[in-house]
Amino acid sequence: MATNYTPTEMLACVAARVLSNGKSVFVGTGLPMIAAMLAQRTTAPDLLIIFEAGGIGPRIPVLPVSVGDSRTFHQAVAASSMHDVMSLAQAGHVDYGFLGAAQIDRFGNVNTTVIGNYDHPKARLPGSGGANDLGSFCHQTIVVIRQDVRKFVKKLDFITTPGYLTGPGARERAGLPANSGPYRVVTQLAMYGFDKATCEMELIAPHPGVTTEQVQAESGFPIKVAEHVSVSEPPSSEERRLLREIDPKGLVIGG
Repeated sequence: MATNYTPTEMLACVAARVLSNGKSVFVGTGLPMIAAMLAQRTTAPDLLIIFEAGGIGPRIPVLPVSVGDSRTFHQAVAASSMHDVMSLAQAGHVDYGFLGAAQIDRFGNVNTTVIGNYDHPKARLPGSGGANDLGSFCHQTIVVIRQDVRKFVKKLDFITTPGYLTGPGARERAGLPANSGPYRVVTQLAMYGFDKATCEMELIAPHPGVTTEQVQAESGFPIKVAEHVSVSEPPSSEERRLLREIDPKGLVIGG
Protein backbone atom coordinates (compact mmCIF):
# COMPACT_ATOMS: atom_id res chain seq x y z
CA MET A 1 0.00 0.00 0.00
CA ALA A 2 1.61 3.28 -1.15
CA THR A 3 1.58 6.11 1.42
CA ASN A 4 3.04 9.61 1.68
CA TYR A 5 4.31 8.99 5.22
CA THR A 6 6.87 6.68 6.80
CA PRO A 7 6.23 3.98 9.44
CA THR A 8 8.14 6.11 11.97
CA GLU A 9 5.94 9.13 11.25
CA MET A 10 2.87 6.93 11.69
CA LEU A 11 4.18 5.63 15.00
CA ALA A 12 4.98 9.12 16.31
CA CYS A 13 1.62 10.61 15.33
CA VAL A 14 -0.46 7.77 16.78
CA ALA A 15 1.55 7.90 20.02
CA ALA A 16 1.08 11.69 20.25
CA ARG A 17 -2.69 11.32 19.99
CA VAL A 18 -2.75 8.98 23.01
CA LEU A 19 -1.70 11.87 25.28
CA SER A 20 -4.74 13.73 26.61
CA ASN A 21 -4.80 17.49 27.04
CA GLY A 22 -4.33 18.72 30.59
CA LYS A 23 -2.52 15.56 31.71
CA SER A 24 1.07 15.12 32.89
CA VAL A 25 3.59 12.82 31.20
CA PHE A 26 7.03 11.65 32.32
CA VAL A 27 8.93 11.29 29.05
CA GLY A 28 11.77 8.99 28.00
CA THR A 29 14.40 9.55 25.29
CA GLY A 30 13.74 9.35 21.53
CA LEU A 31 10.29 8.73 20.09
CA PRO A 32 8.50 9.44 23.40
CA MET A 33 10.03 12.95 23.37
CA ILE A 34 8.99 13.53 19.75
CA ALA A 35 5.44 12.30 20.37
CA ALA A 36 5.05 14.44 23.50
CA MET A 37 6.37 17.54 21.69
CA LEU A 38 4.01 16.87 18.78
CA ALA A 39 1.07 16.46 21.16
CA GLN A 40 1.85 19.86 22.72
CA ARG A 41 1.79 21.43 19.27
CA THR A 42 -1.47 19.76 18.19
CA THR A 43 -4.08 17.95 20.29
CA ALA A 44 -2.73 18.56 23.80
CA PRO A 45 -1.45 22.16 24.14
CA ASP A 46 -1.76 21.99 27.93
CA LEU A 47 0.15 18.71 28.27
CA LEU A 48 2.63 18.96 31.18
CA ILE A 49 5.89 17.32 30.13
CA ILE A 50 8.30 16.12 32.83
CA PHE A 51 11.90 15.03 32.31
CA GLU A 52 14.18 12.88 34.45
CA ALA A 53 16.82 15.60 34.86
CA GLY A 54 14.23 17.83 36.56
CA GLY A 55 12.57 19.92 33.84
CA ILE A 56 8.85 20.37 34.50
CA GLY A 57 6.55 21.90 31.89
CA PRO A 58 9.12 22.88 29.25
CA ARG A 59 8.28 24.15 25.76
CA ILE A 60 11.09 22.56 23.77
CA PRO A 61 12.06 24.15 20.44
CA VAL A 62 13.79 21.11 18.90
CA LEU A 63 14.44 17.50 19.84
CA PRO A 64 16.87 17.12 22.77
CA VAL A 65 19.60 14.50 22.45
CA SER A 66 18.44 12.83 25.67
CA VAL A 67 16.37 13.41 28.79
CA GLY A 68 19.49 14.98 30.35
CA ASP A 69 19.91 17.60 27.60
CA SER A 70 19.76 21.21 28.87
CA ARG A 71 16.99 21.91 26.34
CA THR A 72 14.62 19.83 28.50
CA PHE A 73 14.51 22.94 30.75
CA HIS A 74 13.61 25.38 27.95
CA GLN A 75 10.81 27.69 29.19
CA ALA A 76 10.03 25.17 31.95
CA VAL A 77 7.70 26.16 34.77
CA ALA A 78 10.19 24.56 37.17
CA ALA A 79 13.88 23.63 36.96
CA SER A 80 13.86 20.91 39.59
CA SER A 81 15.92 17.76 40.23
CA MET A 82 15.79 14.05 39.52
CA HIS A 83 14.85 13.49 43.17
CA ASP A 84 11.89 15.85 42.95
CA VAL A 85 10.42 14.54 39.69
CA MET A 86 10.80 10.91 40.77
CA SER A 87 9.11 11.84 44.03
CA LEU A 88 6.20 13.33 42.06
CA ALA A 89 5.69 9.99 40.35
CA GLN A 90 6.03 8.02 43.59
CA ALA A 91 3.45 10.29 45.24
CA GLY A 92 0.97 9.51 42.44
CA HIS A 93 0.97 12.92 40.74
CA VAL A 94 2.01 11.83 37.21
CA ASP A 95 -0.58 10.53 34.74
CA TYR A 96 1.59 8.90 32.07
CA GLY A 97 4.97 7.21 31.99
CA PHE A 98 6.09 7.28 28.35
CA LEU A 99 8.87 4.84 27.41
CA GLY A 100 10.72 3.14 24.60
CA ALA A 101 11.62 -0.55 24.79
CA ALA A 102 13.95 -3.22 23.43
CA GLN A 103 11.63 -6.10 24.35
CA ILE A 104 8.05 -6.36 25.59
CA ASP A 105 5.88 -9.35 26.56
CA ARG A 106 2.13 -9.98 26.53
CA PHE A 107 1.67 -8.48 30.00
CA GLY A 108 3.45 -5.26 29.07
CA ASN A 109 6.65 -5.98 30.99
CA VAL A 110 9.58 -4.18 29.35
CA ASN A 111 13.28 -4.90 28.93
CA THR A 112 15.76 -2.09 28.30
CA THR A 113 18.67 -3.62 30.24
CA VAL A 114 20.25 -6.59 28.46
CA ILE A 115 19.75 -8.98 25.55
CA GLY A 116 20.80 -12.54 26.40
CA ASN A 117 22.27 -13.76 29.67
CA TYR A 118 22.79 -10.92 32.16
CA ASP A 119 26.38 -11.92 33.02
CA HIS A 120 27.39 -12.71 29.42
CA PRO A 121 25.03 -10.65 27.27
CA LYS A 122 24.73 -10.36 23.52
CA ALA A 123 24.05 -6.66 24.07
CA ARG A 124 24.15 -4.38 27.10
CA LEU A 125 21.42 -1.71 26.88
CA PRO A 126 21.07 1.69 28.61
CA GLY A 127 18.19 0.79 30.96
CA SER A 128 16.84 1.23 33.53
CA GLY A 129 17.46 4.92 33.97
CA GLY A 130 14.10 6.03 35.35
CA ALA A 131 12.09 3.42 33.43
CA ASN A 132 11.43 1.20 36.43
CA ASP A 133 10.16 4.14 38.47
CA LEU A 134 7.90 5.34 35.66
CA GLY A 135 6.36 1.92 35.03
CA SER A 136 5.92 1.37 38.75
CA PHE A 137 4.40 4.65 39.86
CA CYS A 138 2.82 6.62 36.99
CA HIS A 139 -0.89 5.97 36.62
CA GLN A 140 -0.60 4.62 33.07
CA THR A 141 2.39 3.43 31.05
CA ILE A 142 2.66 4.03 27.30
CA VAL A 143 5.34 2.15 25.34
CA VAL A 144 6.60 2.86 21.83
CA ILE A 145 8.54 0.07 20.15
CA ARG A 146 9.34 -1.12 16.64
CA GLN A 147 7.55 -4.43 16.40
CA ASP A 148 9.10 -7.73 15.28
CA VAL A 149 9.46 -11.23 16.72
CA ARG A 150 12.74 -10.31 18.45
CA LYS A 151 11.04 -7.51 20.39
CA PHE A 152 7.54 -8.89 21.02
CA VAL A 153 8.75 -11.90 22.99
CA LYS A 154 7.19 -14.73 24.98
CA LYS A 155 9.73 -14.28 27.78
CA LEU A 156 11.91 -11.25 28.43
CA ASP A 157 15.65 -11.67 28.88
CA PHE A 158 15.37 -9.21 31.79
CA ILE A 159 12.49 -7.28 33.38
CA THR A 160 13.52 -3.64 33.60
CA THR A 161 10.06 -2.12 33.91
CA PRO A 162 7.07 -3.92 35.43
CA GLY A 163 3.93 -4.22 33.37
CA TYR A 164 1.25 -6.50 34.74
CA LEU A 165 4.07 -8.92 35.73
CA THR A 166 2.47 -12.40 35.58
CA GLY A 167 -1.14 -11.27 35.13
CA PRO A 168 -4.15 -10.10 37.14
CA GLY A 169 -3.33 -8.93 40.67
CA ALA A 170 0.43 -9.43 40.31
CA ARG A 171 1.28 -5.72 40.43
CA GLU A 172 -0.67 -5.25 43.63
CA ARG A 173 0.92 -8.33 45.23
CA ALA A 174 4.32 -6.84 44.39
CA GLY A 175 3.35 -3.67 46.29
CA LEU A 176 2.68 -1.43 43.29
CA PRO A 177 -0.28 0.98 43.23
CA ALA A 178 -3.68 -0.43 42.35
CA ASN A 179 -5.21 0.69 39.03
CA SER A 180 -1.81 1.45 37.53
CA GLY A 181 0.12 -0.29 34.76
CA PRO A 182 0.40 -0.55 30.97
CA TYR A 183 -2.16 1.44 29.00
CA ARG A 184 -1.07 1.56 25.36
CA VAL A 185 1.67 0.08 23.17
CA VAL A 186 2.29 1.79 19.82
CA THR A 187 4.35 0.21 17.04
CA GLN A 188 4.89 0.85 13.33
CA LEU A 189 2.10 -1.68 12.69
CA ALA A 190 -0.63 -0.98 15.22
CA MET A 191 -1.78 0.32 18.58
CA TYR A 192 -2.50 -2.08 21.43
CA GLY A 193 -4.36 -1.89 24.72
CA PHE A 194 -4.70 -4.42 27.53
CA ASP A 195 -7.62 -6.69 28.34
CA LYS A 196 -9.01 -5.68 31.74
CA ALA A 197 -9.81 -9.25 32.77
CA THR A 198 -6.60 -11.02 31.71
CA CYS A 199 -4.14 -8.07 31.60
CA GLU A 200 -2.92 -9.36 28.21
CA MET A 201 -2.00 -7.12 25.31
CA GLU A 202 -4.73 -6.83 22.67
CA LEU A 203 -4.96 -5.27 19.24
CA ILE A 204 -7.22 -2.21 19.22
CA ALA A 205 -6.17 -0.32 16.07
CA PRO A 206 -4.04 -1.60 13.20
CA HIS A 207 -2.51 1.11 11.05
CA PRO A 208 -3.87 1.59 7.51
CA GLY A 209 -3.22 -1.41 5.28
CA VAL A 210 -1.98 -3.64 8.14
CA THR A 211 -3.80 -6.94 8.70
CA THR A 212 -4.20 -8.95 11.89
CA GLU A 213 -2.13 -11.66 10.21
CA GLN A 214 0.77 -9.23 9.76
CA VAL A 215 0.48 -8.13 13.38
CA GLN A 216 0.59 -11.74 14.58
CA ALA A 217 3.46 -12.69 12.27
CA GLU A 218 5.63 -10.04 13.93
CA SER A 219 4.95 -11.24 17.48
CA GLY A 220 6.49 -14.05 19.49
CA PHE A 221 3.30 -14.50 21.50
CA PRO A 222 -0.38 -14.75 20.50
CA ILE A 223 -2.01 -11.32 20.35
CA LYS A 224 -5.62 -11.04 21.37
CA VAL A 225 -7.95 -8.95 19.21
CA ALA A 226 -10.23 -6.50 21.05
CA GLU A 227 -14.00 -6.75 20.64
CA HIS A 228 -14.07 -3.34 18.97
CA VAL A 229 -11.20 -2.60 16.57
CA SER A 230 -10.69 0.65 14.66
CA VAL A 231 -8.04 1.74 12.14
CA SER A 232 -5.45 4.37 13.02
CA GLU A 233 -5.73 7.75 11.33
CA PRO A 234 -2.72 8.41 9.08
CA PRO A 235 -0.49 11.43 9.73
CA SER A 236 -1.80 14.72 8.38
CA SER A 237 0.37 17.02 6.29
CA GLU A 238 0.52 19.41 9.27
CA GLU A 239 1.65 16.67 11.64
CA ARG A 240 4.37 15.67 9.19
CA ARG A 241 5.51 19.28 8.88
CA LEU A 242 5.69 19.60 12.66
CA LEU A 243 7.69 16.39 12.96
CA ARG A 244 10.32 17.92 10.65
CA GLU A 245 10.27 21.08 12.76
CA ILE A 246 10.73 19.04 15.95
CA ASP A 247 13.46 16.80 14.51
CA PRO A 248 15.09 18.94 11.79
CA LYS A 249 18.22 16.76 11.58
CA GLY A 250 16.17 13.57 11.23
CA LEU A 251 17.84 11.97 14.26
CA VAL A 252 14.78 9.85 15.04
CA ILE A 253 12.20 10.58 12.33
CA GLY A 254 14.75 10.17 9.52
CA GLY A 255 15.61 12.35 6.55
